[in-house]
Amino acid sequence: MRPSLHEPPTPLAERLAHSGLRNTPQRELIYRALLEKRDHPTADEVYSRVRAEMPSISLATVYNCLETLVQCDLVRQVNFERGPARYCPNLHPHAHFHDEKSGATHDIELPADVLERIRALLPPGYSARAIEITFHGQMPAAQPTQSAA
Repeated sequence: MRPSLHEPPTPLAERLAHSGLRNTPQRELIYRALLEKRDHPTADEVYSRVRAEMPSISLATVYNCLETLVQCDLVRQVNFERGPARYCPNLHPHAHFHDEKSGATHDIELPADVLERIRALLPPGYSARAIEITFHGQMPAAQPTQSAA
């Protein structure tokens, strides 16, 4: 997992170094787990995923790594009411749809003109660093497959 001296640094390593932090195998593994399956997992879900590859990793290490990834702007922390924090590697401006029945969370792309219209709602002189929009509801039930007649 450790790159050789002749390999270029990964984007993760570069971002961590820019923040004065070093890359670790644990951070690489957790970041990769978030990128591979973009389903907005909780820290417990990330822990379950990475233990197969790194059995010695602790839940505390997973929490610490996730916190570091959020602080370095590599991952967004997403919170839904009283539920546990979830982690999203999609850093492009977007909204979330949280299915209240299944608990699943999906990214909803927002066109640039919609974001500009939302920013225009701010009072004069106000500046928003980020916009967070979450839709809560239920996804439609799966439609039965129709066979060809």
